[in-house]
Amino acid sequence: MKKCVFAFVLTVFSLVAFAQYDPKAFEILEAMSKKYKSITAFEANISYTLTNDVEKINEEFKGKIAVKGDKFRLSLPEQEVINNGTTLWTYLPEAKEVNIDNFDPNSDDVNPSKIYEIYKKGFKYVHLGDGSEGGVPCDVVDLVPEKRDAQYFKIRMIISKKDKSIQSWTMFDRSGNRYKYSITKFTPNAKMDDAYFTFDAKKYPGVEVIDLRY
Repeated sequence: MKKCVFAFVLTVFSLVAFAQYDPKAFEILEAMSKKYKSITAFEANISYTLTNDVEKINEEFKGKIAVKGDKFRLSLPEQEVINNGTTLWTYLPEAKEVNIDNFDPNSDDVNPSKIYEIYKKGFKYVHLGDGSEGGVPCDVVDLVPEKRDAQYFKIRMIISKKDKSIQSWTMFDRSGNRYKYSITKFTPNAKMDDAYFTFDAKKYPGVEVIDLRY
């Protein structure tokens, strides 16, 4: 039994290691991207899990994400990340501080507003087969960065077979951390003002503003 499990794991890692541009994966990713491009804005409740088997880390948080075009607002218990397309605010409630930086669209950081088209540049992809998420039949697709020194060595996307919606995505970094984001509730075409995607320090009395722009 152990030999069978090892053989299966070895096969999967071999597929990922030699992943090029799998036509089946591309077809699934294109359908998924088309779906989200047709939505002007959306809100979603998410479950965020950080795990590391070696360090025995297993943490789970609940949060919300709002996306409108190139803008997004990600709200988690320990921090809030706001991006209006040009400026990035990271607000830390416990520290009562907000860091302001220029947004770099070419950064290796995964942009929640572009997760549906991240595969189009700098990634190879492979279809690993069928799976499920919350009882929903899904396709499992791995994205493998072309850069060997990329922040994440793999991003696994779980995509609904029925409507091509993203059920979850997991980012694997080189220190053994796995960051999984699962969509628990999705609201398409939500009404949101552009002002929602900026941080107004006046609404947070006593907050320390740290401007890292140059």
